This record gives sequence, structure tokens and C-alpha cells, in this order.
Amino acid sequence: MKNLIKNKSILITGGTGSFGKNFLFHIQKKFNFFRRVIVFSRDELKQYELSKSLEPSFLKKVRFFLGDIRDYQRLLRAVQDVDIIIHAAALKQVPAAEYDPFEFVKTNIIGAQNIIEASLNSKVQNVVALSTDKAASPINLYGATKLCSDKLFSAANNIIGKKKIKFSIVRYGNVMNSRGSVIPLFKQFSQKGYFPVTDGNMTRFNITLNQAIDMVLWVLQNSKGGEIFVPKIPSYNILDLTKAINPKNKIKYIGIRPGEKINEEMISTNDSYNTYDLGKYYAILNPSNVKTLKYYKKFKKFKKGKSYNSKDNEKFLTVVELKKLILEN
Repeated sequence: MKNLIKNKSILITGGTGSFGKNFLFHIQKKFNFFRRVIVFSRDELKQYELSKSLEPSFLKKVRFFLGDIRDYQRLLRAVQDVDIIIHAAALKQVPAAEYDPFEFVKTNIIGAQNIIEASLNSKVQNVVALSTDKAASPINLYGATKLCSDKLFSAANNIIGKKKIKFSIVRYGNVMNSRGSVIPLFKQFSQKGYFPVTDGNMTRFNITLNQAIDMVLWVLQNSKGGEIFVPKIPSYNILDLTKAINPKNKIKYIGIRPGEKINEEMISTNDSYNTYDLGKYYAILNPSNVKTLKYYKKFKKFKKGKSYNSKDNEKFLTVVELKKLILEN
């Protein structure tokens, strides 16, 4: 791993979000041998607050770059002399996407293409884009925009020519204690006597931020280009989560929000035909990328016609395990 980012310049889009901040804290502790890291985001206050939480010696290697991935010229300026891009910027709230769909198109799709173009027009060597379970068989606008984004990044490997660059995607589900997670909300309701639950049958995958960061670092080192990587992670039932936070609270059912799924899915039945089992992760391949397909022939194929979803998952977290994870994260 040291050789991967030694003396490298790393740019993180959406760098003041949950992933970006924790990625900085992570490499601050373990991998302080890169050349610099650039935090690219739109909010100057969040950048200021983040700068105050970093160690002074580490901060010397951090650059804060105000900009929006919708703005190609600004993005092109930001990626000059950058080796690695981790693309975490996105609009993510499902109800907001249903209400203001084209704003999500501009950020999640056009913004993705801007990153691809800027990377191809600079010296970037490695791009990893963060995706979501909602991009698998999407039923909401947010998921549809992220599916488009995934397709753009995967297909970008078809037009690199002789450039030494690779584009890959990381797709994972619910990140524990992130801003999009239900856990912070339930913690707020812990002492109110009830939990607002959309549906008692709801299940979710569970991944910690540290696991997500480790996965991105692994993909940076091991991807061949064009893959959508999916982690093997456990699931939980929403009612078990409420018991782990406060078993005395009552349940108030509020109904499913627009565009919300009962269960998360990360590999659809249609994707299963192009998926390989790598051990700790799955890799969904782009059938048009012959070079990458050839490399993965040595790995076990995922079962054809099978869906990898949070309901049928082999591993479910117990109430005790959930309680421990909540305390640790």
C-alpha cells in the first residue's frame, strides 16, 4: 500500500463529507507518506472546520480547493498534477431527488463526466468513484443517476488509448453512522419513547466507514479498470436495530418514503452473469472490456441469476452485534 500512494497527489471530491473526512483521518494515522491531498468541495465553512480538526504536521500536506464538479474548468484546474482521484461528491437524498430530479442529473451524471474528461486531459493515473446499492436495479431518481455514473466511469476505460489511467467503481450500501444512515436519527429518538420506522420488514447492508476506506484503498491497488467492486458485508433488520439502540422504545410506523426500497441490492440478477467472486469482494465486470475480462477468468464466477441483496444475505447482525458496532463507531 505504501508504494501505491508514496509521493502521490490525491484529490477527493466531496472531501468534507462523511467519507472524505474519515479518509483524511485514516491516512493521517497510517499513510502519511503521500505528497499532498486535495479536498475539493463547495462549502468553505466545512473546509475550515475540517482544517481545524487535522494535526498541524499533516495539515501542511493538505490543500483545500473550493469548487463544484458541475464546473468543468474549475475541476480541470484542480486535477493538475494529481495522480489519484477518489470521487465521493454526489447529491444523495432520495426524497430530494424525486422533487428536484435535474439537480441530481447535473451533479451525479454531468459531474461524473466532467471528472472523466478532466482526468483524461491531465496526468491522473487512477480514479475510484463511490457508488451506492441504489444503483442496482434503481427504482428512484438518485439510484438512476448513480447507475448512469457507474456506466460512465466503467466505459471511460474504453477511450483511454495509450494513457496509463484506470477508472473503477466501489458500490456499497448503508454506511454506519454516516449522515445518510438511520442510526443518528434513531439515536435522536432514543429518549423520546418511540422510533419512526418506515416498514418492519426493512433490511439493510451494514459497512463501517473504516471498512469503506479500506476497500477504496484496496481497489486503488488491485483494480484493472472498469470493474464495479462490491463488498461482502452483513445485513440487519431495522427492528433489530431499534432494539440495539433502545429496546424500551415503541415503534411508530410512518410508511415508506418516495423511492425507498424495502431491501438493499448490490448485485442484480442481470449483473450476476458478469460477476466474479474475489474472496472479500465481488467484481461486476464490463463485458466490453476484453482485457479486464481475461484477467478475471481465473476467479470463481458468481452464481448466475442470483441477486446479492440484504434480505437473502447469508450473514445477519444480531442485536448484540449491532449494539457493539454502534458503540465502536
